[in-house]
Amino acid sequence: MTFSEIAVVGAGQMGSGIAQVFAAKGVEVTLVDVKDDLVARGREAIRGSLSRIVKKGAITQDDADKTLHRVVGSTRLDDARDAELCVEAIVEDERAKRELFGKLDAITGKDSILATNTSSISITVIGAATKRAPKVVGMHFMNPVPVMQLVEVIRGQETSQDTTSKVLAAVEMLGKTPVEARDYPGFVSNRVLMPMINEAIYALMEGVASAEGIDTVMKLGMNHPMGPLALADFIGLDTCLAILNVLHDGFGDPKYRACPLLRRMVAAGQLGKKSGRGFYNYAT
Repeated sequence: MTFSEIAVVGAGQMGSGIAQVFAAKGVEVTLVDVKDDLVARGREAIRGSLSRIVKKGAITQDDADKTLHRVVGSTRLDDARDAELCVEAIVEDERAKRELFGKLDAITGKDSILATNTSSISITVIGAATKRAPKVVGMHFMNPVPVMQLVEVIRGQETSQDTTSKVLAAVEMLGKTPVEARDYPGFVSNRVLMPMINEAIYALMEGVASAEGIDTVMKLGMNHPMGPLALADFIGLDTCLAILNVLHDGFGDPKYRACPLLRRMVAAGQLGKKSGRGFYNYAT
């Protein structure tokens, strides 16, 4: 199953990346966000990403131009009405996602599939905000989307096999590798990753080693391409905290309790690379 027309709601780093990879495969994409400047920033991010790929010789400039042309920006959610697949990529907040899915359910055709790029929130809970839970599915891309090969495809309690099969096929059409997961907090990726990041933050808080030292141990000793603290900065410390809260609330297990240092840094606005400061300083 391939989709000829999709909508991506949320033009940030993840949403623009998702729009890019679909458009690169010939799919017409409507990229929706609440403000013109956010949409423009999303399209500019796609332009910049494509430019880097052209410089590497992986595609031609003509390919890049055609890909960008397939991405049409909009601030009107109604413009998603004809999409065969809607992929949500907004803030990692359950209330905001449920509200959006309720609106998409009312706007889109009855056969449209509604997917969420959530990294931890229950697909079942999001689907319950609609009248089409069998057509609601998790489609968790990794960051940066154009580079990373993995996509977690998560079935909610009511997600149908037909929906799952169509999304699995779409991921393969993108040239990526899908892994099907069940709807438990954090799915596979963040259920395993976030406790490691959290423990690294505890080690830093307790003075076991410096941030550089902790990351060096994991890179050179465990062959990780990026240390856990640098990775947390890349993901966003606020996002890490939100995921840990979902894990803690969902399982009720104290092993998922977010480190107090992480909470303190988020409260101070030290969110990692996007704010210019996290465990490392990114200010120029």
